[in-house]
Amino acid sequence: MVRERGRGGPHKGQQTRATILEAALNLASQMGIEGLSIGALAEVTGMSKSGVFAHFGSREELQISVIREYHERFEEEVFRPAIRQPRGLPRLRALFDNWVAKVATEIDSGCIYISGAVEFDDRPGPVRDALAGMVLMWHGALGRAIRMAVDLGHLRPDTDPMQMLFEIHGLILSLHHDARFLRSAGAVERARTAFERVLQFYAAGAPSKPTGSAAPSGAAGFGGVSAPLASC
Repeated sequence: MVRERGRGGPHKGQQTRATILEAALNLASQMGIEGLSIGALAEVTGMSKSGVFAHFGSREELQISVIREYHERFEEEVFRPAIRQPRGLPRLRALFDNWVAKVATEIDSGCIYISGAVEFDDRPGPVRDALAGMVLMWHGALGRAIRMAVDLGHLRPDTDPMQMLFEIHGLILSLHHDARFLRSAGAVERARTAFERVLQFYAAGAPSKPTGSAAPSGAAGFGGVSAPLASC
């Protein structure tokens, strides 16, 4: 049971909020973001509804807080290790490898980016805006990594970053579908093999192709969230 906010000061309140967010992430992975509610979270944590409400104020703020928390963890596990790699192809490969590893660990829990897109694709509002903003920020980082690889001569100069990003994201969606929904053995290996084929297609020295649209510039931080992804 989580103790409700009381004596102990702001630090204790922050600890309690972090504990609630942990429970909320677990709940969202099972029931989706839409399944989150003050009541459901109070039941899971053993707190009163008023205790949970004191930390978030509304169901909508709870949902947005969970999206932000997921984004921060995604950043720590996928993005930050990759930017320690040299710019260009090594960094782009690390971004994809870490992304695949993240999806592989979420086979039983699910990716909030993907499940949330299904839940909120046709539901405008602050929750959808928060989710879309985080995904666009990540896409912006990938787009910049692709452009760096082009600038460094690792990929063809006529590479369309938007197209390459679309193909890479498609591999992740296929991986999530086959691994989580179909429980297909070897889905991770197939995703990695497909990525290598994408790299071969765009590799410097490969036959040229028509140019297309530019890569996305990425989204600014949402709701005051810092945006280290923008530094890729």
